[in-house]
Amino acid sequence: MSDSDDEQKQGTSAFEIIGGEPAIHALVERFYDLMDLEPGYAALRAAHGTDLASAREKLNWFLCGWMGGPQHYQERFGHPRLRMRHMPFKIGILERDQWLACMDQAMGEVAVHEVLRTRLKESFFQTADWMRNV
Repeated sequence: MSDSDDEQKQGTSAFEIIGGEPAIHALVERFYDLMDLEPGYAALRAAHGTDLASAREKLNWFLCGWMGGPQHYQERFGHPRLRMRHMPFKIGILERDQWLACMDQAMGEVAVHEVLRTRLKESFFQTADWMRNV
């Protein structure tokens, strides 16, 4: 993407830049596949229980709305209240860092544009750090 392409994207939502629901779905699928496959994400995987189907669905719905697309998550569950919903789970620095690394790896593997990837990494870090409860 050239600088002029970046200028055209200003004011465009992350949802549009990433490629809409199909791209978010691919990102979420890769994220949870990596969590299942990579030993380096073991603590993160352990926090998710035996079945990832519900987590996959909810993250997909959440990210669609969070990135500026359809508000699937809010339509089903109301305000995300992320911190409250994650309080039952131990989230420390290890879990935060594994979540961030796993998401970054997934973004790289599904070819999220570097400018958007950098922007998302910053936002993900702020949110993940705020979610720590131990």
